[in-house]
Amino acid sequence: MRKVCFVITSHIHYARSKRILRELRHHPEIELQIIVGASAILPNYGDVLRLLEADGFEADEIITMTVEGGNPVAMSKTTGLGIIEFTTAFHNLKPDVVIVRGDRYEVLAAAVAATYLNIPVAHIEGGDVSGSIDESVRHAVTKLSHIHFTTTDQAAERVRRMGEQPDYVFNFGAPELELVTENHFEVTNEFINRIGVGDAVDLNKSFIMVIQHPVTTERDNRENIQKTLDAILELEIPTVWFWPNVDAGTDQISNAIRSFREHHNPSHIRFIKFLPAEEFLALLSKSACLVGNSSAGIKESSYFGLPVVNIGSRQSGRARAENVADVDYNKEQIMSAVQRQIAAGRYPSSQLYCKADTAKNIVDTISKVKLYTQKRFKD
Repeated sequence: MRKVCFVITSHIHYARSKRILRELRHHPEIELQIIVGASAILPNYGDVLRLLEADGFEADEIITMTVEGGNPVAMSKTTGLGIIEFTTAFHNLKPDVVIVRGDRYEVLAAAVAATYLNIPVAHIEGGDVSGSIDESVRHAVTKLSHIHFTTTDQAAERVRRMGEQPDYVFNFGAPELELVTENHFEVTNEFINRIGVGDAVDLNKSFIMVIQHPVTTERDNRENIQKTLDAILELEIPTVWFWPNVDAGTDQISNAIRSFREHHNPSHIRFIKFLPAEEFLALLSKSACLVGNSSAGIKESSYFGLPVVNIGSRQSGRARAENVADVDYNKEQIMSAVQRQIAAGRYPSSQLYCKADTAKNIVDTISKVKLYTQKRFKD
């Protein structure tokens, strides 16, 4: 029986990993361990512990590691605390392999801790390109990892070019797209208008979604979000607006949103902190356009054929389908692009990130692949 430890450090990580966790739980040759930490245990960023319990999972370790402040110092200190806390957790659980995903600084902490304890690391989503410090973190986690599950052929080739062993690089697609393909989820007006603040939204009529997170390598996050706020205000289209994640710069964006609400009291915008995965996907599938810089605009939206207006540099270089229109931090560009995308309507569904049996293939590989600890650069 192979002990596999899955690390969850944010609400979106859990939402995008549900299918993998189900496969791990039911695999006869795997004992599943779950560690939950960082923003995943903070109520303002998603009550993952409650969602886990509702889905029949249990956290084996809960890690408190997030330093508040919404700035680079807080991110750096959170990473340091995370290394300490993950080291203790891995020492207690003694897993055979640790699974991490993505490009966040909390994930880097887990990868460092596991590597120094000689525990093999499996990394999901290596080889992607993006436009912030997250790309550096992603590549660092790749170099610390032993098994690589990429989401596109291009990403797999990048990982191999980084000197990773070709026999340990697998492209099975993006796991979150499997959840999207189920596409039987529902979300109601009553549910949406019971949470968050602002005006009620009628989901039976045309509406847009806004998700704009800070870019950690940029200093003018407040100025940039203000351009989006001004554009959405002037467009006067019913909008569901999500609060930003916990990255450096989040306080600038949050303060700008609060000031905007107090000053304008917009009658067509509802502000929401987060949604469970199923309700989020249902909302995304209903919307007329997604605006901002979330990877949901690149991945999940590609399958829905949802028109997307991607703002700024956060997703720069990431493979995208034809549904994405890229604009700068500019009010007029944002307004014009939103109007064009809504007029264009739905695009053809893209299979760019979507493959059959992604979660099953990942878990089957984890269950039987030969594990190793000493890495060698492959020339």
